Amino acid sequence: MVELVQINAAAEAGITELPRNVEAEAALLGALMIDNRIAEDVQLKLKPEHFFEPLHGRIYEAVMKLVERDMVANPVTLKPLLEQDPALKELGGVGYLAQLTGNGAALLGARDFATQIYDLALLRQLVHVGRELVENALDTSEDVNPREQIEQAEVALYKVSEGEGETGSVKSFATATTMAVQIAERALNSGGHVSGITTGINSLNEKIGGMHNSDLMILAGRPGMGKTSLATNIAYNAASRWLRDNADGIPPEKNMGAKTAFFSLEMSADQLATRVLAEQSGISGEALRMGKISRADFQNLSRAARELQELPLFIDDTPGLTIAALRTRARRLKRRHDIGFVVVDYLQLLQGTGKGDNRVNEISEISRGLKTLAKELNCPVLALSQLSRAVEQREDKRPQLSDLRESGSIEQDADMVWFVFREDYYVAAKEPGNKESPEHLEWAQEMERIYGLAEIIVAKQRHGSTGRIRMKFDAKITRFSDLAEGSYMEDYE
Repeated sequence: MVELVQINAAAEAGITELPRNVEAEAALLGALMIDNRIAEDVQLKLKPEHFFEPLHGRIYEAVMKLVERDMVANPVTLKPLLEQDPALKELGGVGYLAQLTGNGAALLGARDFATQIYDLALLRQLVHVGRELVENALDTSEDVNPREQIEQAEVALYKVSEGEGETGSVKSFATATTMAVQIAERALNSGGHVSGITTGINSLNEKIGGMHNSDLMILAGRPGMGKTSLATNIAYNAASRWLRDNADGIPPEKNMGAKTAFFSLEMSADQLATRVLAEQSGISGEALRMGKISRADFQNLSRAARELQELPLFIDDTPGLTIAALRTRARRLKRRHDIGFVVVDYLQLLQGTGKGDNRVNEISEISRGLKTLAKELNCPVLALSQLSRAVEQREDKRPQLSDLRESGSIEQDADMVWFVFREDYYVAAKEPGNKESPEHLEWAQEMERIYGLAEIIVAKQRHGSTGRIRMKFDAKITRFSDLAEGSYMEDYE
């Protein structure tokens, strides 16, 4: 209680000194000017804005500019860059730079100084977030939405935990170019197909180049087409590839898989687990649920269950989530488990945070929120979506972008839009009643030709071309896979 009273008294007196160590900043700058090689160790983490003293930040920035040009950075070479700086003039001009290099002992602790400067900068950001949080919480006007404040606080704290702060999203073109080359190198090392996270389906990987960080992908289809099955397949494939690459000692930046978060707003966690078990054991989900399995089948099931115990696939089956709550949960999973891929099943079951009853605006808010989440976590987000009934009214049942239900913003916010389509689903419903008729024979031949085939229609892709991908669908175990060589491939686009 005494300690709390002291803290309150200090706050009321306005005694708030931000965390800083100006001496450590000066020592680090001196060490950098004595030995420019230290820059190699600190420049990736330490930025000019991390210095408490603005002048020190500008000196650090000038040092880094010279180092990047392969020039020596010392008081003499820095003079043209800084001699007009008003703050430097107040401290004696270029003589201050020479003064910084006076303590050669700073060379021994340069890396420790850099770490401390960075950590103190994070603490200052945390203080800033805390002050804003308190100020906002004290506002009790009617316009204030407490849940929205909590969401904003969560976002701000996440940025601090990631070391981003307010300036973390600004990248020079040189940095962006380096990242682009690394992505191209990853595609080259994978055999020329995948620069992102694998879907586990080669034909789809070849079309899209894998799932890319910060991308929002929409997977849409009419009921019965297998949207959830395909999403579950991809989630399992990404998680199992991460497990395999990690076990093989492949570094994280070259791992073609990802720890995966699956937000299932429609199905329970055990239903999703049953689908994955069915796929991996080769036993139908129906047989699993009804117990119609042999002793050998049960052994296969037990083997598959053991192999899946270490799978980095996290399922959240909380119903009725708002987009704000989903983003909060995803950020927590990112912090705790370092997830690299998010699946949402499905978009229309999410709720917006607005109080209005305009569903189109609500869906727009949700799609924007999912795109923001993809950029925030720097990972691909795959969101399932319903299609309107307009598909059923057309002769050709293949979906189009205009069929996306309730809002054009889904198409606008998405980096990729995929449609899943199974022709046999519609043809099966047209079976003639008379099994002896020529019409039934013609129907049976058509069903034989298309049974078990599916199409993924890539209707939008920011990174490449659109088109159709033929693949196999095993309805018994709800698995999508590549067509075997020489299978039905006519009309492939």
